Amino acid sequence: MIETHVMADKGELGRQAAARGAAAIREALARDGEASIIVATGASQFEMLGHLVAAEGIDWSKVTAFHLDEYVGLSESHPASFRRYLRERFLAPLGNRPSFVPVDGEGDPQAAAKALGERIAGRRICVCFAGIGENCHLAFNDPPADFESEAPYLVVTLDEACRRQQLGEGWFPDLDAVPQQAISMSVRQILKSELIVLSVSDTRKAQAVKAALEGPVSDLAPASILQTHPNTVMFMDEAAASQLGREA
Repeated sequence: MIETHVMADKGELGRQAAARGAAAIREALARDGEASIIVATGASQFEMLGHLVAAEGIDWSKVTAFHLDEYVGLSESHPASFRRYLRERFLAPLGNRPSFVPVDGEGDPQAAAKALGERIAGRRICVCFAGIGENCHLAFNDPPADFESEAPYLVVTLDEACRRQQLGEGWFPDLDAVPQQAISMSVRQILKSELIVLSVSDTRKAQAVKAALEGPVSDLAPASILQTHPNTVMFMDEAAASQLGREA
């Protein structure tokens, strides 16, 4: 069962999601002297990241941040680059103190995925920050998602619904400009996180939220796999929760 909280607006959603994740980071630092986290991008993470970088009591120099996904063939200078997004919205406000393991899709994507897998292997991930897509994707694991692969990172093909979401959010000038492939953290790797904190907002995500929370676990609704995770919490606004058939 995914723990759910419906917030009045995106600002409160981001504040609560950041607070929950920050607490997990502090606990990991106190326990281990270091912490490994997973950070996501996209419009859903704007407010959360703003509050996370302002969180008190975290020695970010002892934190390693892994990156969920990135487009294949996109340079970091491109406005849609997720590496650029995280450097601007997460690393720069923290004085570049967290150690950052980016997903770089400009070279050989299979080699990059393999190298990333070696970097994250054996890491204890205290928290994964994520969202879900309009097609209920988790990271860039579009339906039908691979629920079986143990590889930490995969080269995936993006479906049209996913690509249209990226266009609709204003990251690209037209659909043809949206890459057709990406390097994504796998579902199995995400599920290894001790805590998963989801930030989900807007009416356009309402159907995906319903599928993730109330539908059967299915590779056609990839985020539904989080129903099997022991410690996932979703923070959403009222618009995203608008199709739920039960109290969240």
